[in-house]
Formats: sequence, structure tokens, C-alpha cells
Amino acid sequence: MLVRNPSNAEWGLGQVQSVAGDKVTVNFEHTGKVVIDFRSVKLVPVFD
Repeated sequence: MLVRNPSNAEWGLGQVQSVAGDKVTVNFEHTGKVVIDFRSVKLVPVFD
């Protein structure tokens, strides 16, 4: 799944790598892999 983090738009497009509990690992095009607690960060799905 592709996502964006509106709070950090400069990270670019991200691809979800894994989900474990409340944690999601996303590989962003300009930042690399980031582990996010999705209870506090709202990722926006990209459907293009």
C-alpha cells in the first residue's frame, strides 16, 4: 500500500513494509524506512 504522511510531506511517497500491532514500517522515497505508531500519526492512503 502507498501512503503519505501529511505532517511530513517532504518525506514523499511511502510504501508500507509491515504492520505489527500499533506500529507500521513505511519506506519513504526521501527519508527511507520509518517506524510509525499509527495511533498518533495519521497516514493517508494513495490510490493512484
